[in-house]
Amino acid sequence: MSRPPVQTDAPAMTETRTAVIGTLIVTLGPLSLALYTPALPMLVEAFQTTPAALKLTLSVYFFGFAFSQLACGPLSDAYGRRPVALGFFVTYVLGSVVASLSGSIEWLLVGRALQGIGAAAGIAISRAIVRDQFTGQRSARILNLIGLMLAVVPAVAPTLGGVILGTVGWHAIFVVMTLYGLAVLTVFALGTAETNRTRDRSAARPGPVIRNYRTLLTDRRFMRAGLVLGTTLGGLYTMAALLPFVMIERVGLSPTVFGFAMLLQTGSYTLGATLAGRLLRRVDAMRLIPYGLACVAVGGLGYALAPLTGEPTVASVMGPTAIWAFGIALVMPGATSDALAGFPRMAGAASALIGFMQIGGGLAGTAVAALFADPYTATTAIMPGLAALSLLSYALLRVPAPRRGHPAKPARPEDLEVAVDPAALVGAGGEEIEEALHQRATRRRAELKPGPRTRDGQSIPKSK
Repeated sequence: MSRPPVQTDAPAMTETRTAVIGTLIVTLGPLSLALYTPALPMLVEAFQTTPAALKLTLSVYFFGFAFSQLACGPLSDAYGRRPVALGFFVTYVLGSVVASLSGSIEWLLVGRALQGIGAAAGIAISRAIVRDQFTGQRSARILNLIGLMLAVVPAVAPTLGGVILGTVGWHAIFVVMTLYGLAVLTVFALGTAETNRTRDRSAARPGPVIRNYRTLLTDRRFMRAGLVLGTTLGGLYTMAALLPFVMIERVGLSPTVFGFAMLLQTGSYTLGATLAGRLLRRVDAMRLIPYGLACVAVGGLGYALAPLTGEPTVASVMGPTAIWAFGIALVMPGATSDALAGFPRMAGAASALIGFMQIGGGLAGTAVAALFADPYTATTAIMPGLAALSLLSYALLRVPAPRRGHPAKPARPEDLEVAVDPAALVGAGGEEIEEALHQRATRRRAELKPGPRTRDGQSIPKSK
């Protein structure tokens, strides 16, 4: 008797189509952040305001991004990727139009807040449409391409922003964002199929969502990792608001040269992530955290001591920034996987909350920076403070080691993807870290799996 044909769920889109759309929407966040920062000093004169007021434009961007990130995932699980993403992208375009036409700092704040809300969907939805359709090597190929773009955009966007600023003015920066947002909206509306075939309205109910977040916020292990990530990566997000003023106004760089100077940050993080990826093949991720925090501490000390050397220079400012970024690459694998490992049934909520705490670190840092009249003084005060908080969080919230025989389950790569660098500011390295952690977890499961045994219970050695 013939067997009935096996029904298989074919992907809603091809690999190429998924990769192009995923790459297009994932770059929305880093482009909106890095393209804009070189214009901050010029906008002080354009709006006849203060540097503190302009720093608030990044604070409201982070505010919108942080809280939208908590909502985007559950909403797309409940109602589908397409309608939720389109709603967020429309919000982004509206914010870009408001910012480009703004005649006062108040309207610019409104536009930047709307941009932050809309851009938050790019990271979450791009990963989701890949995971909905592909697994294994096919998924890895697409995510590697997306990871490549996340390496390139933060590196070139400040330089591109500086060129636009120096040739056609600050309005054009927001016009470019508007056009890019319209392109994203058009391609997503016309070229993207719905990939979520298991929509569940209960995923967006407030009760379960709040209970999950409450569980996470009261867990000592989760909070330790979250605070370490929030203070270290949040420190670099804070620097996004401060570096343009310091490097352009105090050091004297042009917006274009400032864009090239930012390559030191991205390059240092990339170098650290590459090293971390190699080390993770033979070293436990948790063992890298103290070394990463040591780098962050050295960077914080460098910021604190910089005023003693006189006026700021490229070396005295970007040197500590590069050391800090290198340290983050060593901290992130262990802290991220440790935060997610204990919550396999609420991995999505844990990933979103970890991302929120990292963006929240930048929100808190930029909000405090707005209280300082001098951006350089803010840098030399806030960054050492964040470094100290990261060390205190790691030391004071230490948890007992799990009992032998009851190890925490390793975090899944698809959950790590959302939690690593949620604003995609530092760019490259996430894929390297995720792949190394995944390979390590696979080897660990293989080692724990019982093999064939003899009649008296002894393990039979594997033949070479």
